[in-house]
Amino acid sequence: MSLLIKNIGTIVGIQPEGIERLCGEQMGRLETLDAAWLLAEEGRIASFGRMADGCPAAGQEVDARGGMLFPSFCDSHTHLVYAGSREQEFLDKINGLSYEEIARRGGGILNSADRLHDTSEEELYRQAMERIREIIRMGTGAVEIKSGYGLTTEDELKMLRVIRRIRQTAPLEVRATFLGAHAVGRAYVGRQSEYVDMLCREMLPAVAREGLAEYIDVFCDEGFFTVEETARILEAGARYGLVPKIHANELAVSGGVQVGVAHGALSVDHLERMGEAEIEALRGSRTMPTMLPGAAFFLGMSYPPAREMLRAGLGVALASDYNPGSTPSGNMKMVLSLATIRMKMTPAEAINAATLNGAYAMGLSREVGSITVGKLANFFLTPAMPSVAFFPYAYTTPLVSRVFLRGEEFTA
Repeated sequence: MSLLIKNIGTIVGIQPEGIERLCGEQMGRLETLDAAWLLAEEGRIASFGRMADGCPAAGQEVDARGGMLFPSFCDSHTHLVYAGSREQEFLDKINGLSYEEIARRGGGILNSADRLHDTSEEELYRQAMERIREIIRMGTGAVEIKSGYGLTTEDELKMLRVIRRIRQTAPLEVRATFLGAHAVGRAYVGRQSEYVDMLCREMLPAVAREGLAEYIDVFCDEGFFTVEETARILEAGARYGLVPKIHANELAVSGGVQVGVAHGALSVDHLERMGEAEIEALRGSRTMPTMLPGAAFFLGMSYPPAREMLRAGLGVALASDYNPGSTPSGNMKMVLSLATIRMKMTPAEAINAATLNGAYAMGLSREVGSITVGKLANFFLTPAMPSVAFFPYAYTTPLVSRVFLRGEEFTA
């Protein structure tokens, strides 16, 4: 089946073949084409050009009516498989408790682990698919989903099986990350080293036997896992072919960035607490620093130093951190707005960070993340807008009007 999108006001995010990520000044350049058409064939981008030069015929034609066409968002950090919600903790935050205080009282991640334990795999899948449909409608076409609300072997496997089922049934691209080191399970409270032993000895082999994850993640931060424990877990994961991704420097300057880079992490994520040493560690590496401004917004924390990283020549990615405790939203358009308003990224930088660099941060930039001939035809249309900058500027206006994944319109 072929699909022609015609009368496009502007195609946004064009890249030549072979570009895996953008760094430093490159991120400020957003290639566009005005008054255009785009042809998709067999689920991939076949060609595009100017309307004035004529456009090809296709089995299905869609009139963009002067709206813009963007590559789908690539959300490289989410926790969207979870049970229920945690609005009571939202009230606790309003009443003055910090994220760390809520965790010490048995809330936070352990609260979600308790709920997940009592929820069937089928019900977890049903709830997660509601969130999947939600993020697709808001323009996301590729998503990484972490485990980490299980914290026992049985429940971590339950989560990862749900993620596998989403990958098999949802139309967007999905990647799975094993995050058994999200917190210490209740049965091991006060015995953290024993929990790490169990994770390496029992959880990892079970995950590997079923082929349930591409990546392994550790929450390397104050009050969670140490640099030494993180290194041990990443080394154990590497023996099973799992590529590292790290939660780092959300709560403190933790050493998580450095240990991630040293072990070849694909990304280090959060980075609310960053200094020159962390930036220097990332310089020249293949690791993508990934910022989650939704978490800083919801928790009232400082935002990552995006401009400092860009001035140092780094590439950066943006992701939603969709989860029930610190970021109950998968709205990547809002992430763009936060990046521009609060972190002073330009619209071009933010869009590149949320598309191509987000794809890189989950190993997918050869398939998605830009308008490139040969990549999957994952894109969305907007109404006619005065400029690309209007997209993050109009931060609550619903501007994603039609979504296409693998060349087919998503209507659910």
